[in-house]
Amino acid sequence: MAAKTAIYLDYNASAPMRACVVDAVRGLLAEPGNASSVHGPGRAARARIESARAAVGRLAGIPAQHVTFTSGATEANVTALSPDWKVSGVERWFTRLLVGATEHPSVTSGGRFPAEAVETIPVDASGLVDVDALARRVAYLQEDGELPLVSVMAANNETGVLQPLERIGEALAGSDCLLHVDAVQAAGRIPLDMTAWGAASMALSAHKIGGPQGAGALVLRDEQTGPRPLLRGGGQEGWRRAGTENTLAIAGFGVAAHAALGELGACDEITRLRDGLEQGLCHIWNDTIRFGTDAQRLPNTCCFAVPGVAAETALIALDMEGIAVSSGSACSSGKVSASPVLLAMGVPRDLARCAIRISLGPETTAAEIETFLAAWQRISRRIREASAGRAA
Repeated sequence: MAAKTAIYLDYNASAPMRACVVDAVRGLLAEPGNASSVHGPGRAARARIESARAAVGRLAGIPAQHVTFTSGATEANVTALSPDWKVSGVERWFTRLLVGATEHPSVTSGGRFPAEAVETIPVDASGLVDVDALARRVAYLQEDGELPLVSVMAANNETGVLQPLERIGEALAGSDCLLHVDAVQAAGRIPLDMTAWGAASMALSAHKIGGPQGAGALVLRDEQTGPRPLLRGGGQEGWRRAGTENTLAIAGFGVAAHAALGELGACDEITRLRDGLEQGLCHIWNDTIRFGTDAQRLPNTCCFAVPGVAAETALIALDMEGIAVSSGSACSSGKVSASPVLLAMGVPRDLARCAIRISLGPETTAAEIETFLAAWQRISRRIREASAGRAA
């Protein structure tokens, strides 16, 4: 049986719920009211949702009315990845979807595009989208009478690599294509700027910034631009997303967004902890490989591998010591597989199976990093020695 988790280093998977969010949500648990109702409890629920909308809008750097709440970022991405859009109030039909090779599965699955209309844009060894290849493909498709929608994430969930969104936006400027950005990992860690990116839409998630699971948002650049709704029925969310709003989760999202915005200037300490962690890893094993270090990265993310130290074995051993980290990729069965992100970056499959991701948060301490490094030294040495014994 695994030990109770004492050190949590998996913020990119889900950040612990902030104390201020817990307090806010707990205080609403017994409150009745549907936000679509006109009586007092309904109006109170509506006020909480609109307060959260304003807070998420401030985090995203856009007016509150451009925020549509969803059940999470997967729904936001699938909603955005639609052939059927209105752009400045005019119908526009996209025939192709171009996605970066290292995108989240909710994007690489293509949303509402048919599988044959989805194309992958290659990345380099650092995981950066090949902007020139993207521009060439867009130009070719448009010359052939097609119209692509482009989706590129702001920051990679496994490596922390920041995509060159401003360059991508510039490459698409002047065309009729639109850019959708999955900004789930970027929110609260770097400033969000849809205008500078040239993005038409952006996906956010509450639980990545210390809010509740079950709430997300699709952010649009203006009120006259957006995809055909994924869920249709009632007039909730300005007719953009049918279904009774999850007032509790949305209210918690707003509290978390307010707190995350206030922490944007405090990234230096997390960067210092991450850099110290990576120095320690390389000191333990000088053949440690860190992924994405030649590109700009999120300050909290470290993805590394030690040849011969299988991630699946290491994760179990760390969990037994009460330390929570993750591998590059985990399938629904719980088995660790080679990360498609690292494979797209040209990492050999055997090495990709050794990849471990550590992601820090506001509550991470230097003492926790030291405890992890001591545990990693013991565990990785044991795994390597056992591997060498089997080889002999």
